[in-house]
Amino acid sequence: MLDATLKAQLQQYMGMLRQPIRLIASLDDSAASQEMRGLLDDIAGVSDKIGLDVSGSDARKPSFVIARDGETTGVRFAGLPLGHEFTSLVLALLWTGGHPPKVEQEVIDAIKALDGDFGFEVYMSLSCHNCPDVVQALSLMAIVNPKVRTVVIEGGTFQQEVTEREIMAVPMVFLNGQVFGSGRMTVEEIVAKLDTNAGEREAAKLNAKDPYDVLIVGGGPAGAAAAVYAARKGIRVGVAAERFGGQVNDTLAIENYISVLETDGPKFAAALEAQVRHYEVDLMNLQRAEKLVPASEPGGLVQVQMANGGVLKARSVILSTGARWRNVNVPGEQAYKNKGVAYCPHCDGPLFKGKRTAVIGGGNSGVEAAIDLAGIVQHVTLIEFADQLKADAVLVSKLKSLPNVSIHVNAQTTEITGVDANGNDTGKVTGLKYKDRLSGQEHLVPLEGVFVQIGLVPNTEFLKGTVELSRFGEIVVDAKGHTSVEGVFAAGDCTTVPYKQIVIAAGEGAKAALSAFDHLIRTPVPAERPVAAVAA
Repeated sequence: MLDATLKAQLQQYMGMLRQPIRLIASLDDSAASQEMRGLLDDIAGVSDKIGLDVSGSDARKPSFVIARDGETTGVRFAGLPLGHEFTSLVLALLWTGGHPPKVEQEVIDAIKALDGDFGFEVYMSLSCHNCPDVVQALSLMAIVNPKVRTVVIEGGTFQQEVTEREIMAVPMVFLNGQVFGSGRMTVEEIVAKLDTNAGEREAAKLNAKDPYDVLIVGGGPAGAAAAVYAARKGIRVGVAAERFGGQVNDTLAIENYISVLETDGPKFAAALEAQVRHYEVDLMNLQRAEKLVPASEPGGLVQVQMANGGVLKARSVILSTGARWRNVNVPGEQAYKNKGVAYCPHCDGPLFKGKRTAVIGGGNSGVEAAIDLAGIVQHVTLIEFADQLKADAVLVSKLKSLPNVSIHVNAQTTEITGVDANGNDTGKVTGLKYKDRLSGQEHLVPLEGVFVQIGLVPNTEFLKGTVELSRFGEIVVDAKGHTSVEGVFAAGDCTTVPYKQIVIAAGEGAKAALSAFDHLIRTPVPAERPVAAVAA
């Protein structure tokens, strides 16, 4: 099942097992079960600490449990955990076998403290780059806390379940049979969602923190670069991020970051975090800013109020809150989100195999999405508002060469529908309506999936009325990253700087940090408010 290279790597990893484990398989006569048996034989063959039992009787076949020796429960994988999920499989084996996870002890303690009955089912696809984070988080929780049970289900193998439960986006998580969440989630986010008192405790922690010399709000490439550059000045630096890594976490391939030939978004985000932590920056993840309060006097403290009620203070602030996918804002978009309306073709495309889909947007991201989907789905309809596609010529040429793609320009999307022939709401996407902007004629395209790819909107709503924003909601900055508020700087995709690229965001973050440091050394500190000494 596994090639020689993977077997060698697996054998090396399994040498880290500290205690025996068992693989308990539930199989039938299907080809998928035969493949799983081959995989399990390969795994069991690389270490004498791994036993294999094929007498399992779980209703989902093929599936297997990774259990500690002498036990029968643990993380269950239904379907083959290969592709992006092979790493999840290896980690589940290691953690069950006693190898310590690379997770903060505070998080482990929070998982152990969860009290209740938590039965998780997480549906994933092998091409989904967002799924491993969720799979690994829920696997860890099941291994650490016996009150948590986790089943990881590969949607392609269990297509009937996917259809019956109307799963049209992955990762999709159910808790005790009810929808718990969809999309990328970290273990900290999941635990916080289960622990209703977590927000109050976290707010108290934030309020107790001493003021920073530089506080960075946002943890994408701009925020990470700002943190590194500021910390290297020997000053007190904090980063408050809603999701460290930002949009990068949702990027499949990165091939244009100078000196890095090729990587993917999650790996790049992990590298950003590792470098920030190397400089002992106070990194506060899962923190959403709700209000910026400027300093009341020159050299005073800027305050950032967080959604959980906590308040952070600093002599200077760098805003690097990034951006998010722009909504098309038509009837049906929100109603059918994750029920046919999707934003990540790489993640959710396989769920529409053999079905009809549309892509809204004719820029590079939209055309690339249409090309990707054309290899999976029955038909792709691309809708572009302008009179021509805006993507690179080579991409447009490739798109036009595909036999199962229709292109409509001068087309305004007016509604995403979810009704059947009798006018009854089906609870999922059934079509898309658009208007020909030249003739005014309305058209209905019957389909099952709509992928929205129309650009980004800056995460700056909380700054309205405080910091000058452009008509697009971007933070207005000068050449050095200054905003309209003294002591407040900004960098990255949330600003008016053109060309929203990772390399540009990182450079702007470094620039903002240098500007903030220049501000600090030139601004007297009020005597009644001592903070950490600023290095010369």
